[in-house]
Formats: sequence, C-alpha cells, structure tokens
Amino acid sequence: MEVLPQDVHNQTLVANAHPADWTNPTLSGRYNLVAIGGGTAGIIAALGTAGLGGRAALVERHLLGGDCLNFGCVPSKALIRASRIAHDISRADQFGVNVGDVQVDFGAVMERLRRLRAHISHHDSAERFRSLSVDVHLGDAKFTGPDTLEVAGQTLHFHRAVIATGARAFVPPIDGLAEVGYLTNETIFSLTELPRRLIVIGAGPIGSELGQAMHRLGSEVHLVGTSPTLLAKEDPEAAAAVQSQMERDGVRFHLGSSVVRVERDPDGKCVVIERDGQQQRLVADEILVAVGRAANVEGLGLEAAGVEYDRRGVEVNDRLQTSNRRIFAAGDICTVYKFTHAADAMARICIQNALFFGRKKMSSLVIPRVTYTDPELAQVGMTAADAEAAGMAIDSFRADFSEIDRAIVDSEERGFAIVHTRKGTGKIVGTTIVGSHAGELIGEITVLMTAGKPLGTLAGTIHSYPTKAEVLKRIADRYSHTKLTPLVAGAFTKWLAWRR
Repeated sequence: MEVLPQDVHNQTLVANAHPADWTNPTLSGRYNLVAIGGGTAGIIAALGTAGLGGRAALVERHLLGGDCLNFGCVPSKALIRASRIAHDISRADQFGVNVGDVQVDFGAVMERLRRLRAHISHHDSAERFRSLSVDVHLGDAKFTGPDTLEVAGQTLHFHRAVIATGARAFVPPIDGLAEVGYLTNETIFSLTELPRRLIVIGAGPIGSELGQAMHRLGSEVHLVGTSPTLLAKEDPEAAAAVQSQMERDGVRFHLGSSVVRVERDPDGKCVVIERDGQQQRLVADEILVAVGRAANVEGLGLEAAGVEYDRRGVEVNDRLQTSNRRIFAAGDICTVYKFTHAADAMARICIQNALFFGRKKMSSLVIPRVTYTDPELAQVGMTAADAEAAGMAIDSFRADFSEIDRAIVDSEERGFAIVHTRKGTGKIVGTTIVGSHAGELIGEITVLMTAGKPLGTLAGTIHSYPTKAEVLKRIADRYSHTKLTPLVAGAFTKWLAWRR
C-alpha cells in the first residue's frame, strides 16, 4: 500500500489504515454482521454491532477511514483552512492591521495537511478497531453466495451484511484526458508543489471548494462547467453569492461550456472547450476532474449474492435492504446523499433493521448538506424550486447577514438565510443559508425539522448576542409577526387603550 509522497506522515497513515504486517483473523463460526468497506458507513455498522455485543467483521481493500479521512473531508478542509488564512491576511488592512504581502509556502501547507490526516488516522486504525472487538480483514471482498463472502482466501459466513464500498471520482471519457494526465480528489492531496495554473472541470461542490482554495493559495484557476450556473442543484441566489465571491477572488469561470478534448501544448496541458459553437483553448499545468462520483460495485460478486445493482449503485428499499434480505447497504454506494454524516446515519439504520427487526426508514432522515466555499452554502430540506416542483405552497422568511450586528463587525455581511414553511403553518420544509459558518448554523434548523418543531420555537429561544445565529432568530420573529393579523392587532389596540 502506497500513498504519495512517502514521507513520515503518509507512512503513519498507512501504518494505521492498512498496516503491512497485518494478519487477518482466523475464522470460526458466523458473524452477526460483516461490513464491506472501511469508510464511515462500514465503520459505524461494525463498531455498532460489536458495541452491542455482536460478532462483527470489517473488510477493507485499500485504506481504512475511506474517502472522508484519506481523500475527502479531512484533507480538503485542511487545505481550505489554509486558503482562508491566506485570504484573511490579504485583507487584514481592512481591519487596520498591516502585515505586508502574503507569502504562501504550499509545501508547508501540504505537509500540515498530511500531518493532521495522519494524526486523525489513529481514530480509524486497524489496531483500534481490533481493540473494540471488531475483526478487521484487509483484502478484496467477493460474495460467493447469499450469506458468504471471500476475503484473502478465507470464507466469511454472516447472518447479515452491509455493503458500504462507497464511490470514487467519476472520470468522463474525454478525448486525450488519460494521455495528458489529470488530478482527482484522490490525487490532488499528494501535490507538493503548487500548480501555477489549474483548470477545474466540474462546477459542483468539489470543484468549487478546491478551485477557490487553490486560487487563494496562489494558482491561476479556470473553472469549467456544463451548467450555465455554479452549484446548479442549489438555491440560485445562494449559488450566485458564492460565484460572485469567487469572481472577486479572481477565479475565471467558463460555465455553460463542454470539454471537446484535452491535448498536450508546448506550454502545458490544454483543455479545448466549446460554448455556443465557439471553441476556446485553456492551458494549465494541472487539470482537476471534479464531475461527480461513480459507485464501487465492480468485483464484489453481487450476482452470486443475489443483490441487484446498476451503474448508480446498489438498489435498496426504504429500510436500506437489498434484493437479498440478508444484505443491506449504506453510504455512497446506494444514495444520492454522498456525505459522511449521511453514511453515518444510514449505518445506524442498518444496525437496527438488520439485527433487531427494526423498521427505521431512510426517508425519515433529515439530511443537511454544506458546500465549504467562502461563503459557505448550507441547505436542508426543500428549496423554493423543490417546493414548486412538488406542488407545495410555502411561506418564505428571510434575513440578510447585513442586518446582523456580529456579521457587520466581522466584515462578513455577505449572504442570507431563508426558511420555507408549509403555507399557513410554521412547519419547516427547508432552509438555505449562505454566509460565514453556514454549515454550523444549519444544525439549528435541522434539529427543529428532526423534532417536528415549528419555526416559532426559535422565536422563544434565547440566542447569545452578538452571534451570527441571530439571523435565524430574526427570521423566527418575522414569522411570529405574521400572527399579528389586522383583527388581532385591532383587538390589542382596544385592549391597551382601555388599560391606560
């Protein structure tokens, strides 16, 4: 197992996540649950089973910790944090602080990333899982029957199994791309030198996050997307706010464009794009492909297990059960919600339904999502467009961060929060927040939606002053004011006049 560069930090990562001297357990008897895939969903399913007194196995062919630890959440947020430090310092003079020109040592940025990732990898180490009574099997897993699978020459028998093999970066069949070479989220964190110029193919969350971060660290970034807008699945106004900031940063957008081909150029790697019939050549030192995810269904022997699947992943019902009633699935392999926190929640459903005759449903989950650009864009439930498409009448309540004292003194007035409720009621059906710390703020709304509490609950909740969370309190107050109908207002006026 090799992770580049082969420094002490990556050696520590591999020693934890796939130790070279690991010996798989000797088998005896049947497992209550086998989790295939050592990412979040598989880890939670295996640890949960063992923690409840069951016999559990966790199978991983590559690195324990999955995408989140190795190629996703952890390294990307380390990179983003460094880029925000650089950006904040570059505008320090706005706060009366003069520090001179910003000098980014990209090698040191990436060394810090690898060091912190290696440190966190102890949480997902094979040794730790063994200490928690989980049998860790390193190697390729392949089903050999409806209740058996083979790993490294051994046959594992199970009462229940959870497929949690996740997804990988999807690479489109672009002419010349493979020959010229490219990066994905699985390889960009191996860089030790900053690309002077970077072309990002993909205008979704990954492309937006990494494109902005790399530009703030010093790359000239061109972002190419087929959609005419950035973050096309998000609230249009919120996505526009993110794009506006990225444009101010200096990121160059080529939206509504298709990639015709990739070719070598004397000055670097050339991406030929086309928009409205006109072609344009973009030249850079590196190309980052960030156009989506492909489910890891190959080589699992799903046919032998009687598990139905397609190119999108494993097919499951609302209780996360596959076509084989003994086998469940969780995480990126079976859902459009490709988030670590969603995988965690789905694994918990699998434990309850697989081991204890539970009736938990995926559809009951309230799953927020966050794009970690600056400003952050957080969403839970429906957008206005989603409600319109569903034929649902809604009321919408909005507050801008420019109204919030803490945002003003922090010079972070960009953005807004908008809460949608079912018309005539306070039942929250969705919320969009775009602004600083939006990912933290969305949790407050997620709690209300999960608990079935109306928006008015926030109006009666004391919020610390001054905080950015006041934006939600202000929205709740505006909802409460709608209760003051002309009839009620007239009655109050008469009552108070009589009391004078």
